[in-house]
Amino acid sequence: MTLQLCVAQLDFVVGDMAGNAQRIIDAAKSAYDRGVRLVLTPELSLCGYAAEDLFLRPSFITACDHALNSIATALAGLKDLHVVVGHPSGGDERSRSVSVPRRFNLASVLCEGQVVARYAKRELPNYQVFDERRYFTPGDQPCVFEVQGVKVGLLVCEDAWFEQPARETRAAGAELLAVINASPFHIGKGGEREHTMAERVRDCGLPLVYAHLVGGQDEVVFEGRSFALQSDAILAARAPSFRESLFDVQVQRGPQGLRLQAAIEPEDSEEGDLWQALVLGVRDYIGKNGFPGALIGLSGGIDSALVLAIAVDALGADRVRTVMMPSPYTADISWIDAREMAERLKVRYDEISIVPEFEAFLTSLADDFKGKPLDATEENIQARIRGTLLMALSNKFGSLVLTTGNKSEMATGYCTLYGDMAGGFAVIKDVAKTVVYRLAAWRNRHDPFGTGAEPIPERIITRPPSAELRPDQKDQDSLPPYDVLDAILARYMEDDQSAADIVAAGYRQEDVDKVTRLIRLNEYKRRQAPVGIRVTHRSFGKDWRYPITSKYRA
Repeated sequence: MTLQLCVAQLDFVVGDMAGNAQRIIDAAKSAYDRGVRLVLTPELSLCGYAAEDLFLRPSFITACDHALNSIATALAGLKDLHVVVGHPSGGDERSRSVSVPRRFNLASVLCEGQVVARYAKRELPNYQVFDERRYFTPGDQPCVFEVQGVKVGLLVCEDAWFEQPARETRAAGAELLAVINASPFHIGKGGEREHTMAERVRDCGLPLVYAHLVGGQDEVVFEGRSFALQSDAILAARAPSFRESLFDVQVQRGPQGLRLQAAIEPEDSEEGDLWQALVLGVRDYIGKNGFPGALIGLSGGIDSALVLAIAVDALGADRVRTVMMPSPYTADISWIDAREMAERLKVRYDEISIVPEFEAFLTSLADDFKGKPLDATEENIQARIRGTLLMALSNKFGSLVLTTGNKSEMATGYCTLYGDMAGGFAVIKDVAKTVVYRLAAWRNRHDPFGTGAEPIPERIITRPPSAELRPDQKDQDSLPPYDVLDAILARYMEDDQSAADIVAAGYRQEDVDKVTRLIRLNEYKRRQAPVGIRVTHRSFGKDWRYPITSKYRA
């Protein structure tokens, strides 16, 4: 006996129930023609993940119900084809003051026009970017259904990270675990998933198929990388990462039980995964929101260079425009390097001097500023002029401004509110400065999308970073060395270590005090920053919810 199943690792769009339903129908029909009799779609595939407070709208749930019925009807004539669809169902009891969820995160099994089985997710995550207890109530029953003699047990994402749901599914008669997922990417997450699922397999003794979502949704990215494990926890299959795939797996019954067989896609490097995640995040944010292209303020520095290379890989050179906006303090090498990089990537490049506007601002403020020394105020005026020009071009031509600030800058406030923070999407918002350099060097050694080898001039990578807003300015005039800053940032912000713990780990008290103080002081800026791609296990986004007004200092 051989059961052929297909993981529909597809990029679904939040709220596009009709479009998502049609994609499921098309994938199922294609798979059926190849002999597939079980199709697995990811968690909440019908509505996209995550729909957030759209789940609270009764009309949204009704639209999901209608779309599910349309899939069942369209596939009714395909004998013995079972399709697992992730979707929400139900409502809640609420007033203006109280809400009691009666809504479920479901996996429904469709066969010949009917819902033949249904499973409600049991473990509802409420950490990091997850907020599922806000919307759903947990299920409490296992679900096992049969396809061509194989008893398949359903789990939804978080359920498989705990022992009890899998054990109860096995006790209910399951021979194969099918886990549908929407698990956001962060560095190292793919290996962590495979390791944890291997633990689950070793505990329950059943082979497992992990069906995962791919695509970008606002700040989160899903990398695909669906996989299957034998009953002894050995890897049997792995789908490609960061791209769609109709991934077929053969389930064969033999003397030793069920054995799984499919292709095994090799793993990429950490930098390779990170690059793919950033590219996919940009492509889907701009594409799904209907922007014609991207607009980048190109400075000749490392951050804007990296964002430009990502944007071109994501969109193509013809959809990316760059603007160099020199100030009185812009170094000649910045002009030269910016022009060279634009030429290498074959993008449109324009220069708009901000000197006249800057002089006009200083003239207008001369009386008020009389007797006051030059300080960050004049630096910020330059940044805000640039932000205004970029947003004007965005308004006129429709392209989305990609901001270029990195995580180290966002953490410490080394960025200008309404200046270089002005824009629609923060590409490297969760990429620390030290990682920026690593990624730039990696991209110069690799050309994964065929847009050009060595796009970033070497001098951009090697010269000391500077905002170039005053004479001879260097980032390290205001901040600790980036290797020190980023290490403190990771410990304090990502791992919740106290300042005392970080000092005990060997970091200078003055550096720790400075970095942690700047993180606390600049929360008000981060609240006004554009959404950006999450690539670490904790970003300045949904999984960072700190008060602006607070006296806590530890």
